[in-house]
Amino acid sequence: MSESLILIVEDEPSIAEVVTLYLRRAGYQTRVVADGAAALEALGRQAPDLVILDLMLPQVDGFAITRYIRDRGDTPIIIVSSRREESDRIAGLELGADDYLVKPFSPQELVSRVRAVLRRSHKGEERDEAPLTFPQLSLDPATLLVTARGQEVALTAKEFELLHHLARHPRRVFTRDQLLQAVWGGSEYIDPSTVTVHIRRLREKIEADPSDPQRLLTVWGVGYRFEP
Repeated sequence: MSESLILIVEDEPSIAEVVTLYLRRAGYQTRVVADGAAALEALGRQAPDLVILDLMLPQVDGFAITRYIRDRGDTPIIIVSSRREESDRIAGLELGADDYLVKPFSPQELVSRVRAVLRRSHKGEERDEAPLTFPQLSLDPATLLVTARGQEVALTAKEFELLHHLARHPRRVFTRDQLLQAVWGGSEYIDPSTVTVHIRRLREKIEADPSDPQRLLTVWGVGYRFEP
């Protein structure tokens, strides 16, 4: 854990200071930048293990930085923002953020989210579970590699974790709250719409026709299930 480098992109010095203090106490290395342009420069110089990202930043906003990171890889992103509207949360998650916390937040909660995201990312703990294979779909937990209809599919760590959890329990119906608990660890800071957004993104990546899903099915009034 002490090897993990976390880039904190935050223009409020008091928040950046508190986040840095708690993360360093938890054994992480940190680097702080205060605007979007500095964040892009830092990302170009050294890839961090995780990015804590404010949305309302000088020069380049957090949405643009999220797109920049996702266009180049699967570095985990936790958005921390005072923008609490559902549309903002959904926009951040749809762009590829792994988590979204609303200010004000508990520093201990943020550290817990960091641990959970890193644990489930390809830079976290090594996985020793066997691959899952279905017709036209395979998942390898050791490499986070997903192949759909013969094509490799790029998933974020959270997308993989959600798909893997559902695929490990074929045809079992999970509520959104159950999936939040299993994949995100459960938190009052995480909106249930997080699950809906991730399911939508997964359908776009693994379904032949996302508008008519055959793998990730909605059970109306209950939740979701995986069809093997």
